[in-house]
Amino acid sequence: MKFAQALKMMKQGIPMKLPSWGGYWCWDNDVETIIMYTKDNQMLDIRETQRVEYTLENVLSDEWIPANGENCPILGGTAQFSFSEAIKYLKRGMRVARQGWNGKHQYIELASNISYALPDGQIQNPNHDAIGNKAIAFVGTSGVQLGWLASQADMLADDWVFAE
Repeated sequence: MKFAQALKMMKQGIPMKLPSWGGYWCWDNDVETIIMYTKDNQMLDIRETQRVEYTLENVLSDEWIPANGENCPILGGTAQFSFSEAIKYLKRGMRVARQGWNGKHQYIELASNISYALPDGQIQNPNHDAIGNKAIAFVGTSGVQLGWLASQADMLADDWVFAE
């Protein structure tokens, strides 16, 4: 939902968050402002934010959801997000996984500086003009699969989580 609706719900006492967040925002009637609870359970007044651009990007999001004990880590849950969010986190150097994947300790990450050996032993380090030298790597129980391709189920899933 858009922030205007999320703000109305906050004013009704319902904490709100974005899907990937570990914390949430809520309305404080006494000071008439939004209080932000971070993933580290720190309490910050929105008027004192140090990262104004980041805070404004969050306000402009249309993915607001109520925070509860299932989807909010500081309330006892697990933050989950869509594949499009997972790709954004990969590009930032984070590891992500599907909560629905069977194997434990499986995840994907962005690999860079990829190289391979030619039959004559010479090392080839490809660099494509449009995509550079990166690929998604699947790390699983059998090792690393470079150039992992998402299934339609993976792309449509909303159970992506941060991997350990």
